[in-house]
Amino acid sequence: MVVLSEIVKRIENAYFIGNDSTLINNVIQLNTNNKRNDVIYWCNDKNMDLLALCEAGTIICPNKIRETNYINENCNYIIVANPRVVFAQVLKDFFIPTEDKYSISTKASIHSSATIGKNVFIGDNTIVEKNCIIGDDTYIGYNNTILSKTYIGNKVRIGNNNTIGGVGFGYEKNEQGDYEVLPHIGNVIIKDNVEIGNNNCIDRAVLGSTILHKNVKVDNLVHIAHGVVIDENSLIIAHAMIGGSTEIGKNVWVSPGALIINKLKVEDNSLIGMGAVVVRKVDKNTVVAGNPAKYLKNI
Repeated sequence: MVVLSEIVKRIENAYFIGNDSTLINNVIQLNTNNKRNDVIYWCNDKNMDLLALCEAGTIICPNKIRETNYINENCNYIIVANPRVVFAQVLKDFFIPTEDKYSISTKASIHSSATIGKNVFIGDNTIVEKNCIIGDDTYIGYNNTILSKTYIGNKVRIGNNNTIGGVGFGYEKNEQGDYEVLPHIGNVIIKDNVEIGNNNCIDRAVLGSTILHKNVKVDNLVHIAHGVVIDENSLIIAHAMIGGSTEIGKNVWVSPGALIINKLKVEDNSLIGMGAVVVRKVDKNTVVAGNPAKYLKNI
């Protein structure tokens, strides 16, 4: 339970209408049938017309509401430029259970040569192999395998059941025509503020490094092959597959189920559509989609 005034004062550049002494007990989705005053929810520009039907609760809503007659005296309104971002902030600050931030499980296996920073959490059954480096304020969940020479920066968050730094799928035929795996002697580098979800595989490079730069966000069930470089602020969404030695620029969005063939370049500020099969270079500031992926428009 939190007094609404405590929430409002945490939000910068907000305009408030209503009773800030209201007690808030829960968060809910936008619901025009809601009759509770002790809940908080949000809406965006696209569904703002539904606010005309809302009769209770506290609503985080866009600035445009001030140009309408949707305001109900029985509701409270936190009016901001970006309701979704503010709602996420409220969730983090007031409604997410506090984690045990700074502990290393006795059920984790940490090699003696690994370097672990300050204020690190490592969950049960996670393995950290030799010569790994883990920075400060990093969270690594349960059942992860962090293989040798992996570098993980500060304020990184890694979910559960990930394998980071394994050998990639690289083979050559020998003289007898049999496939032999290429030695992978590189590593994986994960820089500051990267977030990685659950059940992902990020392979080490053959030579050099597979690199996820600052603020990269990786969803669940993603495969990132050997030698891939993903630049700052890019998002890789569930079921995407990034082929070996591909370079992804800054602020790129790779949609669910997208496949990117090896050794391509995806330039800054581009968007790969859902289920796209990318077989050629993607220019900056463009949207591509389809199989094979084709240019749709500029961003």
